[in-house]
Amino acid sequence: VQLQASGGGLVQTGGSLRLSCATSGRTFSSGPMGWFRQAAGKEREFVSAISWNLGSTYYAESVKGRFTISRDNAKNTVFLQMNSLKAEDTAVYYCASRMYGISYVDKAYMYWGQGTLVTVSS
Repeated sequence: VQLQASGGGLVQTGGSLRLSCATSGRTFSSGPMGWFRQAAGKEREFVSAISWNLGSTYYAESVKGRFTISRDNAKNTVFLQMNSLKAEDTAVYYCASRMYGISYVDKAYMYWGQGTLVTVSS
């Protein structure tokens, strides 16, 4: 399984970015996808997740109402639309996948993308 994250960049406070995570080598009939982030000097933290079958979505409280996770099964891609960005959203964002069940814990995910840097300037 390979994951390729993209879409990061520099944006001003209040701006928007859309991250993408293209996957290959995975069975898309089951298993969730998640987004995590790691700011400099901090632990990696859960951002959002989506189930492949029902499309159920989950968000960290810090991004709820501002970020939207979605997926395109035909393109084997998951997206993270980030609006109203804040300086505290600055981090390297990683997409990850696991075989069964939603988890908010990074260690529960087996496969990881390489990360894409999001910098929000104030």
